[in-house]
Amino acid sequence: MSNPSEGSSSSRESNETPGELLVPEACELTHVDSQGHAKMVDVGGKSETVRQATAASRISMTTAAVTAIRRNTLAKGDAIAVARIAAIAAVKQTSALIPLCHPLWIDGVEVQSEWVDETVLEWRVTVKSTGKTGVEMEALTGATVAALTIYDMGKAIDRSMEITSVKLLEKSGGHRGDYLRTE
Repeated sequence: MSNPSEGSSSSRESNETPGELLVPEACELTHVDSQGHAKMVDVGGKSETVRQATAASRISMTTAAVTAIRRNTLAKGDAIAVARIAAIAAVKQTSALIPLCHPLWIDGVEVQSEWVDETVLEWRVTVKSTGKTGVEMEALTGATVAALTIYDMGKAIDRSMEITSVKLLEKSGGHRGDYLRTE
């Protein structure tokens, strides 16, 4: 067994973003059959556990766009409020967007935004579910759609906005254990 902070040597390349794997991951891809074809994982035999995941995204923009968003003067309305609702809606629709994701019962969604720099807005989406499969994809989808919504709301002012740093920050629950990004 390898050191948990190093991850699996067969699944982690030196150019990947660092993270602390608290329990080593299986070396096989779960969504691919023995012939290399995509498949939906059978979760029928799994027991239900509480699962939680937090993901983040960032969107950078011009000072003009920042000013309009902060002052709530965009023609389309309150961008932060709309993006928060869009993130929640996206979490609930993840299985319709990502073909091999299972439809899930979502226990709760928390959406936070913070200006981490003068022109950079970060979104953090935490999803909680009691079920047989994780909620990482739901959290990632919510964080991404929040940033996309800011772009949509502000594109009349700034078409150069850039969405970056979409990443899983942490997850808990399930048989593969917990994960915490350490960067």
